Amino acid sequence: MKVLVQRIKKASVEVEGKTVASVSAGLLVFIGVEKGDARRQAEYLASKVANLRIFEDDKQKMNLSVLDVGGEIIVVSQFTLAGDCTRGNRPGFDNAARPEEARPLYEYFSDCLRAGGLHVENGIFQADMQVSLINDGPVTFMLEKK
Repeated sequence: MKVLVQRIKKASVEVEGKTVASVSAGLLVFIGVEKGDARRQAEYLASKVANLRIFEDDKQKMNLSVLDVGGEIIVVSQFTLAGDCTRGNRPGFDNAARPEEARPLYEYFSDCLRAGGLHVENGIFQADMQVSLINDGPVTFMLEKK
């Protein structure tokens, strides 16, 4: 399982011209579920995201988590994170989990964040989404748990 975490000023997700998720300052998290992933990866990564100290304190040092700053989170499924670009110029997606396996883990990841006291909104699984954001920093991290 891979998550791409971006610190944001605000973000929103549209599907078919309709806003389905919108948050103010916090995090935009793209999640890619791979074959063989299980709930333990979702739990680990949700805890890591919630506690990752990537927000600045009063000394401008990255020392605060999204929990500390009262931030919000949008979680967006993105199977292309499981893409393999090592051979040729066309990505391969053999490592991406099938939708029936990925959806429950995507939802569980979001539920783990909510259980930790965070306000979490979601994109729509398997939809063609337009994601808008104002990156803060920019600050972006790739997290992975095999």
